[in-house]
Amino acid sequence: MVNKPSKLPQIITSIAIILAALGLTYAPIPGSKQTVIVVSGTELQAPLQQLQTKFEQENPNINLELKFQGSQEIVNRYINQINNFSATVLIPGNAEILTELSDRLAAKNNQQPFYDSPRPVAKTILVGIAWPERGKILFPNGRFQWQKVEQAMQAINWEKIGGSSNWGSFDFVMTDPTRSNSGQLTLDLWTQSKLGSSLNSNSFNQPSVQSLFRLIKKSVYQPPRSTDILLQEFIARGANDADIATVYESIALYRWQQSRANQSEAYQIYYLNPSIETTATAVIVRQNVDAGTAQAARKFLDFLTQPEQQIVFVRYGFRPVNHAVDLASVENSPWKQNIPGAELQPNIKILPPPNPQMIAEIQRLWARAN
Repeated sequence: MVNKPSKLPQIITSIAIILAALGLTYAPIPGSKQTVIVVSGTELQAPLQQLQTKFEQENPNINLELKFQGSQEIVNRYINQINNFSATVLIPGNAEILTELSDRLAAKNNQQPFYDSPRPVAKTILVGIAWPERGKILFPNGRFQWQKVEQAMQAINWEKIGGSSNWGSFDFVMTDPTRSNSGQLTLDLWTQSKLGSSLNSNSFNQPSVQSLFRLIKKSVYQPPRSTDILLQEFIARGANDADIATVYESIALYRWQQSRANQSEAYQIYYLNPSIETTATAVIVRQNVDAGTAQAARKFLDFLTQPEQQIVFVRYGFRPVNHAVDLASVENSPWKQNIPGAELQPNIKILPPPNPQMIAEIQRLWARAN
C-alpha cells in the first residue's frame, strides 16, 4: 500500500499566503503614508483643524486632508462626482443627510456605500442670533418668535415695526437649504410653527406654507452655502446689513468674541423653542477607498470620539456625544464666558431633524418659490 503524501503542509502554506496578503492589504508599506481625505461641514472646521495636528503626531503613517463644504453640498458633490479628490470620510451636519446619501447611492448602483455604520462626532442645536437693539424690538419678551420675523419681513423696514428710521430695511439671514443643513432646519421649524403641527408630505402643498417660502426667498438675498460662512459674513456686515440669523449654537458661541471685537456690541443668542438637535455624523465611504485606507479612517473616527478630543469640541461650542464628558465641568468652555443668552441646559423642546423625504420637499419648494 502506497502512502499518499499529507496535504497538511500545503494547507498551512496556503493559509500563510492568505494571511500575508491580508497583512499587506491592511498594513502600510514601511516609510509610506496613507492619506485619509475628510470632507466635513464647515461648522467643524476650527476643531478639526486643531485636532488634525495631534492625530498626525500620534499616527505618523496617516496623512489627513481636510475639506469643508455645506452639509447638503457634501452629498450632492459626492453623488455627482464633481469633487477633484476622492473622499474617504464624509461628516455632514446630521445623520439624516447620510440616510439620503445612502438611499440615492443604492438607487444608483445597488451597492452598500459605506464600510461601517455612521458614527456621531459632535452635537449642537439651531439657535437665533440678533444684534441687541434689534433683538429688543423684535423680541421684547426675550423669546425668539417665527411670527415676529415673518411680520418684520412683510413690513420690510424697521421703522414700521418700532425700530429706528435709520436702521433701514429688515435683514434676515439663513443658509441656502439646497446646500446647507442649517437652512433646512430653519425652514422645517418655521413651517411647523406656521402650521402649528408636525410635518408630512402634504404640508408643503399648503398655500400658507408656499406663501411663506416665497416671502423668505424674496427677503433673503443670496443665502450663503454654509453656516460658518454665514456667521462670518453676519459679523462683518453688522447691523443695518444683517439683523437676525439662524445658526448652530456651536458657531454662535465660538465666534461671539469675534463679533464683540468687530462691532460696537456683540450679538445676543436666542434659543428657539422648539429647536432641533443636529449631530455631525461620520461615515467611511467605499468608492475608491481600499481596506487599508478605511482602517486608517477608523483610527481617526475612534480618535475623535475619545473624551480628550470631545473636550476640544466642547471648547468650540459643541455638545459631546461621549457620555464620559460632563459638559458642565469642562474648563474654558464658552458656556462659562457670560455670553448673552447662552444656556448650558436651555428649557426648550428638542425635535428630531427632518427625514430625507421632508428634506427633499423643503428643497423642492424652495427651488420653486419666486
